[in-house]
Amino acid sequence: MAALGRSLRSLRALGALRALRAPLGTRGRSSGATGAVALPPAPLGAEPHEVEPMLEAQRKNPDYHGFSPDPGADALNMRAVFLSGVSVAIVLGTLFLAYLPDYGLQQWARREAELRVREREARGEPLLTPNYYDPAHLALPPPS
Repeated sequence: MAALGRSLRSLRALGALRALRAPLGTRGRSSGATGAVALPPAPLGAEPHEVEPMLEAQRKNPDYHGFSPDPGADALNMRAVFLSGVSVAIVLGTLFLAYLPDYGLQQWARREAELRVREREARGEPLLTPNYYDPAHLALPPPS
């Protein structure tokens, strides 16, 4: 146990020494020279690029959703179709799932079992009998 404590202390000391040697904010050593990366010069004959306003760029290249050639009507139709589609899917989908019939007749089987238990209790019979079928009505093979 003491050896484990000594090894942990030595590892902590080694880490502290490394942290003192490294400049702040660096994680590891770089193999290249320090300095900024220079961008390549612009090609000959290239004009400086103007940054056009966003509204102008959207007028030139509008988002097209396929509903109308007019960008305003196209966006309006896209939103209307999306809203109605999601609403229909959520509302009608929920109603469909809520009113599905009894899958596997599980609810019917539960109600039927409760009715039979009440009938047997009223008649004083046991809830479960050892024979599922009445042995008097079964055609059994002769004993050998």
